[in-house]
Amino acid sequence: MSELNLTHSNGNKVKLTTPDTLAANKTFKLPGADGSSGQAMVTNGSGALSFASIPVAGITMMDQWRITNDNNKTNNQTIDTNWARTSNFFAQIGTGMSQSSGVFTFPQTGIYLIMAQVQMNGGAGYAGAQMQVSSDSGGSYSNLCNGYQNPDGYSHLFIHAILDVTNASTFRIYLMAKNNSSTQYSGDTQFRTGFTFIRLGDT
Repeated sequence: MSELNLTHSNGNKVKLTTPDTLAANKTFKLPGADGSSGQAMVTNGSGALSFASIPVAGITMMDQWRITNDNNKTNNQTIDTNWARTSNFFAQIGTGMSQSSGVFTFPQTGIYLIMAQVQMNGGAGYAGAQMQVSSDSGGSYSNLCNGYQNPDGYSHLFIHAILDVTNASTFRIYLMAKNNSSTQYSGDTQFRTGFTFIRLGDT
């Protein structure tokens, strides 16, 4: 077995040796520059080595927001006031979301599970909510998911979606009221109407 000896100034050695068995010649091409702190050396499967960041296992961001007071909204209006992070027994992971007038931005790229809970009160023929998402800094929005109820007094609605955030600086999301008559979207210090954001992993 061949080996390469790297001798320290104190006489001790670091040895690089060939595998126990080798069926054919093998060439590994080292990268031309060092990587960044925390990166590891990876292969492209054809012998070319490079430095790359290793995905962190587990959930790296989790955040929850709710409205603390009622929003009375007609169709297609943004649920935009009284937003705050949940306080009762709340545990945030990572940096969390940013919010302005009900429009939320993301702390980093990745695959997100987004859940919304909506409590409504009113006599509308139908009432519900839509998640509206933008990938161009709010220039245009599309419906990510929605749900409706036929409220007669209080009713609850749950909607959720998976979103691939490919650019944290340009993606936006907000909750839009959907109804055929003004509806109360209920807020409280407890979680009645709001968002839960969980970053599941890298894009």
